[in-house]
Amino acid sequence: MSFKERIKPFQYIEHDSGSVSIILNVGIYKDEIFQTRADEGFEGNGYDWGSLAVVFLEEKMPKLENIVHFDPEADMFCAYSDDREAMQIFAIGFKDACEDDAIIRDLFSRAELD
Repeated sequence: MSFKERIKPFQYIEHDSGSVSIILNVGIYKDEIFQTRADEGFEGNGYDWGSLAVVFLEEKMPKLENIVHFDPEADMFCAYSDDREAMQIFAIGFKDACEDDAIIRDLFSRAELD
């Protein structure tokens, strides 16, 4: 399985500047996770995904904290970096965490509204 296939539904983008990013059009993938805290204001939008990704990065990949950055919007989650290898490591780790219901729910329990 290729890297791009492995991280779906996240999309990997290489920019002319040399930086790379992963994006996710929000609203379908793992929406049930965000619904568990809807009463607190979580909607599953790009900002909520960003909050979840921050907790993941801090707890699971702290060495990448100053290398991988986030720029979410209402309808899209976006992570970016100038370090291609670091972004690929983050993307695979984050996708794997999302696929493990216990891990992603635990991480999300510590996410804060943006």
